[in-house]
Amino acid sequence: MNELELKHLDLDELSRKARLSPRLRQHLNIHTNHNELCQRLFNGIEPDSYIRPHRHSIDGKKELLLAIRGSFSLFIFDNSGHIDQIINFGADSNLDPCLGAEVSPASWHTVLSKSPGSVLLEIKEGPFNPIHAKELAP
Repeated sequence: MNELELKHLDLDELSRKARLSPRLRQHLNIHTNHNELCQRLFNGIEPDSYIRPHRHSIDGKKELLLAIRGSFSLFIFDNSGHIDQIINFGADSNLDPCLGAEVSPASWHTVLSKSPGSVLLEIKEGPFNPIHAKELAP
């Protein structure tokens, strides 16, 4: 994506595509390729979208999740699959006191959207290797 495209990013359009997607989410990369040292993307996530719990222990990279619009719950699980912590965050400061969270590579986690039209900004160290990016929970 070049600078001009980024300036005209339409979050409503991203949310519309997420709403129409069978997975109820849609991402838009800001980085131009998987070799960039900083991977950045917007992720439109609708309520009822299921993101399988996972962690990033294989590549050992932290993940920063920031709410651009809407609100989310980040679930952190222990190694047995029990909920260890729930972090609520959102772009509406009246609802949630924090805007995001950084996730440790060893943490099993998932994110749930709590409101229609919610958009995350995800930032992670690159380069991106799809084989090592995620370890899915059993």
